[in-house]
Formats: sequence, C-alpha cells, structure tokens
Amino acid sequence: MTQTSTQPPAGDALERVMGVRALTASAFNMTVGSGIFVLPAAVAAMIGGAAPVAYLVCAVAMALVVLCFAEAGSRVSRTGGTYAYATAAFGPFAGALTGALLYAGAGAIASAAVMNVFVGTLTVLAPSVGTPVVRVTVMALAYGGLALLNIRGSKPGVRAVEVFSLGKLIPLLGLVAFGVFAMHGENLVIPSLPPVGDIGRACVTLVFAFLGFENALSPSGEVKDPHRTVPRAVLLALALVTVLYLTIQMVAAGVLGPQLSKETEAPLAAVAGVVFGSAGSTFILFGALVSTFGYLSGDALTSPRALYALSEDGVLPPWLSSVHPAFRTPWLAVITHAVLAFTLASTGSFATLIVVANVAILLMYGVVCVGLLQLRRKNVRAGGDPFVVPGGPLVPVAAAGVLLWLLSTATRAEWLATGITLLLASVLYGMSLFMRRRATPAGGERRSIIRISRTSTASRKGRQRRSS
Repeated sequence: MTQTSTQPPAGDALERVMGVRALTASAFNMTVGSGIFVLPAAVAAMIGGAAPVAYLVCAVAMALVVLCFAEAGSRVSRTGGTYAYATAAFGPFAGALTGALLYAGAGAIASAAVMNVFVGTLTVLAPSVGTPVVRVTVMALAYGGLALLNIRGSKPGVRAVEVFSLGKLIPLLGLVAFGVFAMHGENLVIPSLPPVGDIGRACVTLVFAFLGFENALSPSGEVKDPHRTVPRAVLLALALVTVLYLTIQMVAAGVLGPQLSKETEAPLAAVAGVVFGSAGSTFILFGALVSTFGYLSGDALTSPRALYALSEDGVLPPWLSSVHPAFRTPWLAVITHAVLAFTLASTGSFATLIVVANVAILLMYGVVCVGLLQLRRKNVRAGGDPFVVPGGPLVPVAAAGVLLWLLSTATRAEWLATGITLLLASVLYGMSLFMRRRATPAGGERRSIIRISRTSTASRKGRQRRSS
C-alpha cells in the first residue's frame, strides 16, 4: 500500500493571501515580459506565414510541462515552489541544486537581464538615461522601490502585480483591436508548411517567451488552498498567454506582411506606426516599459521566497528566513535579492545575462517533470485531494522528452555557466551540512530519531486502545 506523505506546515509564518486571480495574474505577468515585443519578427524570419503553427506547437509542448507543475503545486504547498517540489520528491540535496537553478536562472539573472531591457527602452524615450551614472541610478531606484513595497506586505506586492498585468495588456490589446482593421488577408495565406526541422527551430526560439510561470509559484506558502488554486491559475495563465501571443503574431503578419521579418529591432512598434500613425511607436515603447517593469515587480515578490525557503531548510544562512514581525514578509530575503539583482544588472547586459539563464530553467523544469512521478509514488499531498494529470506517467515522460530535445540545442557556454551554478550550490550545501553536524552532539541526531520513533509508536498504541 502506498504511504501518504502530508507536507509539514513550513512557511506558515507567512500570510496566505494569494487566490486564483492573484496567482493567475502573477503567472501571466512573469511570462509576458519583453519577448513578445521582438519575437514576431524572429519567428517570421524563420518560417514566414507559418509562424502561428510554431506558436501552437510550442504551446502544446509547454502545456505538458505546465500540467506537471500544476499537479506538483497541488501536492506541495511550501514556500519555494520548484525547490520545494524537488525536495519533497528527491530529498534535500536535489532540492538545494534545484533551488539554485530556480534562483539563478529564473530569479536574479533573469531579473537583471529584464532590468537592462527596461533601462534600454527608457533610453530610447529619454536618451540621458543612457549615461552610466543615470543608468545605475535608475536601476537602484527601481530595485529599492520594489523592495520597499514588498517588505511592507505581500498584499501590496500582489496588488502591484495585478496592476502591471493589466497595464501591459492595454497597449497589446489596443494594438490587436485596432490592428485587425489594418490587416490584409493575403498576408495570412500559408502557401505551404515549412519543413518540420524549421518549425522545430522556431519552437526552440519561441519557448523562451513562455518561460516565467515557475517563478510565480515560489510564494506557494502564501497561496490559499494550493491544491485547487495552483492548477487553475497556471493552466488559465498558459491559455491566456497562448491566445495573446497567437493573436499578436497574426495581427503583425496581417499588417506588415513580408516586411515583418525585416523589422528585427521593434516589430510591434512598426505595426503600431502603421495602425496609429507617428505616435504609434511611442505608444508601444511605453507598453514595453510597463511590461518589463511589471516583470520586475513580479520578480521582487517571488524570487526572495526561493532564498527564504533555502534558508529555512538550512542551505543558506538562517537570517535569510527572518520574517518581519509587523508585515509578515521575508524582509531580509527581499533586500538580499534586490542587492544581488542590482549588482548583476549594473555590471552585465541582456545578451550576456540571458545566456546563463536558459539551460538552468530547462533543467529545473526537467527535475519537476520527473519528480512528479516520485511525488505520486509517495502520495505527497498538501491537504485535500490533489489535482491529478490524466494518463498516468504519459504526460511527465512526454514533458521530459520535450525538455531533452530543447536542451540538445544548448551551447557550450550555457552548459558551462549552469555547471558553475550547480558547483557553487553543491559547495554551499556541503558547508551547511558540515556546520549542522558540528552543531549537533555526537549521536544526538540518532537519539532524536529514536525518541520520535518511540513517541510515534506510543501514540499509535494509544489510538488503538482508544478505538478498541
């Protein structure tokens, strides 16, 4: 008989304030970043008018991964999201490595990369921002303001995510709504499907526009009824993102036609220029600012929870899991993340930072997809009946296969950067284990286990006597 494993109430010091609407907004906000403002041209250059086919194929592939996250999130409700899933499935060492991938790839590095996009877009509107001093000052003010907002409570951070999710939708939906009337039907005709290999390469490019939802799950310890909320939120967010991306691609192709593949710098700004006139490009640039800052606001809410969870389990220093007595937020983790992300952003560029994140995120996805099989075997649950993906092992195995295919396209530099991240995480884990063993008297851990075992046995016998 399979033994049921109920998750401990770790992370209960944090307030559970996120429902389906808030978590959907967070997942949507973390997924829709700066990529959608440039990807339509890149995909059109690869496969022309067949670009919508690549979006659909990519969405189906990501749906397999999202389904695995949906079930894992309904079974494990601890703060840390992906890190907590891996720990529950494979133990603390695998969890520590996965937590490092989560924080490095989808956290600090991704945040620093997007901050560079934000400042670069702002420089187009206000060229003085491009000077080194002003550039660093803008970054410091942005990270400092977001940190202060999230220290003062999870609710303000959640509300900011919801506002920015709506704010980034307005220019994109406005472009779609008015762009429909400027479309030319002949631009949407697909004379013939391109080779499967070309569609595959386009999907590899597109998949990174669908990344980000996993970071929204880091505050799992602050989600209401996670066994119901997590599956609904992540699946709804994926559906909304897919519809938005597909619609934008079709409008861009319908308006610009073959010219779309040549607008590599700002394709949506070019579409807006045709639809709205001379003010259209500025309109979309403001949309890009809202979109990128919205991502940064979501990251300021979610990434510190990965540090908090790693600290809570002894992998990182204990002060990182300090909870503010008044606001009930992991305030030192929030500050630490802001400082690390600012340091990376002010010393690197988008191109050099994003290359480090790609493989880390895909490897992390693979751990969760394979780990789901282990969570099922252990029958781990957070309370209540978990969401169960139909088809037995079919979906997790298929998702792992898709991720292996994507990882096969990674460069040597990406693998090297990911290897360094894992090595540093292993060293930190080893040091924390050594310090814990030094702090524990010889045999103390074993005696503690014996006491727990005897207590459990006595409790079990007591229940049997009462039932008889």
